[in-house]
Amino acid sequence: MQRVSLLSSRHLEAACVASALLAAPCAVGAQQTVVLANGSQLNGRLANITDTTWLFRMAGVELKLALDSIASFVAFQPVGLRLRDGTVLAAAVLPAGDSLNLVAVDGPPRRAALRDLAAVGWPNRDLNVGAIVALSLVLPEAVKTVLRSWGPGRYDAYFNQDGVSDPVLIPPAYGLRDVALETYTGEGPVSYWNNYVAVTQMHGQGSFSDPRLGIDIVAQPDRVTPKLPVLRDYQLTLETPAPPPGSFDPVAAERGRTVFNGPARCATCHIPPTVTDAGFTLHAPSETGMDPVRATRGANGGYRTTPLRGAWQRAPYFHDGHAATLAAVVDHYAGVLGLSLTAQQKTDLVEYLKSL
Repeated sequence: MQRVSLLSSRHLEAACVASALLAAPCAVGAQQTVVLANGSQLNGRLANITDTTWLFRMAGVELKLALDSIASFVAFQPVGLRLRDGTVLAAAVLPAGDSLNLVAVDGPPRRAALRDLAAVGWPNRDLNVGAIVALSLVLPEAVKTVLRSWGPGRYDAYFNQDGVSDPVLIPPAYGLRDVALETYTGEGPVSYWNNYVAVTQMHGQGSFSDPRLGIDIVAQPDRVTPKLPVLRDYQLTLETPAPPPGSFDPVAAERGRTVFNGPARCATCHIPPTVTDAGFTLHAPSETGMDPVRATRGANGGYRTTPLRGAWQRAPYFHDGHAATLAAVVDHYAGVLGLSLTAQQKTDLVEYLKSL
């Protein structure tokens, strides 16, 4: 994150300009962490800016902050974007209808149509959600300690429901078209999880009910449910990123396809074209040698088969990230399933997985 110090109220305009140049826009609606002169930290959004004050909105409360009381503010980092023309850039993103205004770290501002983005939906392995939530002024210190322990790229969406801390990797949001179940533990499709997160995690004004989890939240008016269909439709357009040119050996990958469909028995569960059997069956943790904690906390007691499309992009692997590489994934299953694979077959299988 980029920290910009404010020495006095007259430095606000200069700070905003500097922030924009660093791809961290200082603008109404921007997410900010504000550090006050007394050391307190507030995490929220700018609702209004005047010559002498910021109107700051957090957790449904609006606070008017005198600029002289603000020691510094922290603007969120830019995100990495890959455009369909091959351009890769780091930029702050500001929605603009069916386009995005991009304030690049090293280059002029530009506008990109949503359809031109080729890398939307990548799992954010750098985002430290627990540390951000721990900035709250109302959480007990013991809870903050747990949140800070999760680390970047991980989150536990059940922690505030059952008090158990067992964070999982943030999964990709791409490649979900025709995949019946979105979550690691197969509770439901895309809209189920969007609904769960919006209501139980982000505390949006909406309704969510799942008797399997003992949750029944009713809101009037429900401002979440009407938005779920269009959000789902958008997410289902997010395509799996193609592997970079030269990132795998195509000849070895073709041999690996034979291993995948034959002696490795991968295709038994990773069924083409979605490369998963999600929607048909869930698997007990013992079947695949997975840690059982997450499954026992979910609604179904098992794990779905994770789709493998885009596997080259999202290391580490498994819900808990215990396999650092695709080679480690192959070794895991070879041991759990008692597969008799040669070293060459394992190498070829990895090349095939990198090609998906």
